[in-house]
Order: sequence, then structure tokens, then C-alpha cells
Amino acid sequence: MATTQNLKRASAKQSTVALKYSMAVSGLIMVGYLILHMYGNLKAFAGPDSFNEYAEHLRTIGTPILPHEGLLWIVRVVLLAAVLMHAYAAITLWRRNKKAAGYVGNTRYQTKQNKAGIQRSYASFTMRWGGVTIALFIVFHILNLTTNDIHPGGRADTAYGKLHNTFENPWVWIAYVVAMIAVGFHLWHGFWSAFTTLGQNHSPTRSASVWNTAAIVIAVVLTIGFLAPPTAILFFGLGG
Repeated sequence: MATTQNLKRASAKQSTVALKYSMAVSGLIMVGYLILHMYGNLKAFAGPDSFNEYAEHLRTIGTPILPHEGLLWIVRVVLLAAVLMHAYAAITLWRRNKKAAGYVGNTRYQTKQNKAGIQRSYASFTMRWGGVTIALFIVFHILNLTTNDIHPGGRADTAYGKLHNTFENPWVWIAYVVAMIAVGFHLWHGFWSAFTTLGQNHSPTRSASVWNTAAIVIAVVLTIGFLAPPTAILFFGLGG
């Protein structure tokens, strides 16, 4: 009996480690995508023609070896797999942690743990709801700027036209700001956590870790970078 229980514990532990690794790797794949996506969005400052040329170039990269939009679809499939893997791992680990922490009737057993401890930050507390916010935003973002099924600022035929019309609407801009702040907090905790999971963090505290500093820089740069074009469109008439 003891041997069977030990095997079950070992199997559960290995499964948890695998989930953490898959969450870290899938998260880093998404960070790489976000950096490239932000770079593309900043093309808006070069003008409508430059932005539209960039958007069209994404669809022709690799041709004629690949079909039209071939590489773009490869990126989409890889990104979708990363998102699904990340979400599955996050939900599974959250359920296991909740069970292990001793929640009964949605209430945790009494603890004297310092909730403001070194290994916990505001970003880590908001990871779950931040993830939900980001997921909802991704759905809207795809329906709005990719498939053009939703066009709150009016329908447009060009990539820049879609971007410009969308963010002339102040309510869309507000929702976008909320989503990008959620992304920033998610990145702050997630980027550091990913490298910690992969065994690259050797600092005694989070605040002393170079990966924590890198996480803050990545989060700030991406948040500002993504907010810059919509803010310039709404408040400064970029491309108007």
C-alpha cells in the first residue's frame, strides 16, 4: 500500500513539474509574439502606407515556397497551441494549489503567512483575473482587427483604417487600456516565474533577482508600446 501511495505521489509531482514547465515555455512563446506584435503596431507612427505595407508583408512572407498567408497561419497555430497549453496548465495548477492549501467551502484554513511576502506580489494576486481579462480581450481583438466582424468605429478595408477607426472610439480605448494593464501585470509576474521554473533564478529573494528586473522592464515596455498608437490616434489625431 505504501509503495502504491509513493508511486502516486511521485506521479503527481512529475505531472505538476511538467505542467509548470509547459506553462513557462508557452508563456515565453507568447512574450516573443507580443514583442514582435508591438513592433508591428509601432509602424503606425510611420504613416498609413507604411503600416498597410507591413500588414500585407506579413501575408506574403515565405512565398512562393509557402502559400499566401502560409507563415502567418503557422504562427497562428503555434500561438493558439501555446495559449491553450498555458490556460490548461494554469487552471490545473490553480485547482491543485487550492486543494493543497486546505480550502473548505471556498475558505482557506487559518494561516499566519505574510501575504506581502517576498515571493508574492500584486501581479501574482491578479494573475487569474488578469488572464480572464486578457482572454476576453483577445477574442474581441481578433473579431475586430483580424476578421473585421466587429467594427465599433466603422468598417474599413485597410489594416490602418481598421486600427484608426477602432481607436477613435474612446470606450474602445478605455477597454484597451484596461486589457493592456492586465497584460502588464501578467507579464511582470509571469516572465519572472517562467525563468524561475526553468531553473535560471538563483537569487535568494525576488527583489534581488535580475529576472524580476527584466520582468518589470518587459512589462513596462510592452504596455507603453501597445498603448502608444491607440493613444496617439484618439488624443493627437495620428493618421487623421
